[in-house]
Amino acid sequence: MHPTTPVSNVPSKPPFQDLLELRDDTAKPLYQQLEDQLTRLIGDGTLPPGTTLPAERQLAERLKISRATVQRSYNALRERKLLSAQGRLGSIVQGPGSRLHSGMDRLKGFTEEMRELGRVPSSRILEQSVVNDRSIASIFGLSSHARFLKLVRVRSGDGTPMSREVGWYNLERAPELEHADLSRSVYAELERLGAPLQHCEQTIEAAAPTADECAIFGFPVPLPCLLIKRRSYGRDGDMLEYVEGLFRGDAYTYKLSLRI
Repeated sequence: MHPTTPVSNVPSKPPFQDLLELRDDTAKPLYQQLEDQLTRLIGDGTLPPGTTLPAERQLAERLKISRATVQRSYNALRERKLLSAQGRLGSIVQGPGSRLHSGMDRLKGFTEEMRELGRVPSSRILEQSVVNDRSIASIFGLSSHARFLKLVRVRSGDGTPMSREVGWYNLERAPELEHADLSRSVYAELERLGAPLQHCEQTIEAAAPTADECAIFGFPVPLPCLLIKRRSYGRDGDMLEYVEGLFRGDAYTYKLSLRI
């Protein structure tokens, strides 16, 4: 069993503008220098997805250049889908790739989802413990004395934290899960234990991240996120899993195919 591990604070970094070096003794225009250097900082992860860059006027004042220069650089980065427009609050880094467009046509776990999207999945367990929880028991339709495996994980794709998930698992139906290695796919482990999931009910709603979740995602200020709640059932119709996952809204888009 894994002990509870507190979420660590994001290590302090120098302000990104201190990493910028605009020169007057070169033929390359200032706006292009700024665009190139911001592209490099985004590409090497110094400015990860979700980072809010200063508003054009603020950055211009800090760098002692014209606002038009910053505006031209920001516009170029927006056209390349590296920044999103945010108005007075600045612009949010989107990263070197487009948003993840995940389908919702069938039940699949995060690990499988990331692999389908061409990302390398990984997980960091924050908590793995056996609990009694009256409110969770009522969701499962079990007595207040029922035992659940509570699993709190940070799920990442290509090393970028994509979600913080809190899951509860029915130990009456899958008791071996208590001592299983859950550093990878829980769904694969349930399959191995002879308790595969068959279907789920899922809802999606907007939510704001907590201070701890902002630290996990690297958000300097709270940004809109997607809260996904899922109830998953086994072959006999019994509920095996209840999960609440907060997904970063700046990098995640769900798509649906609807038939008429």
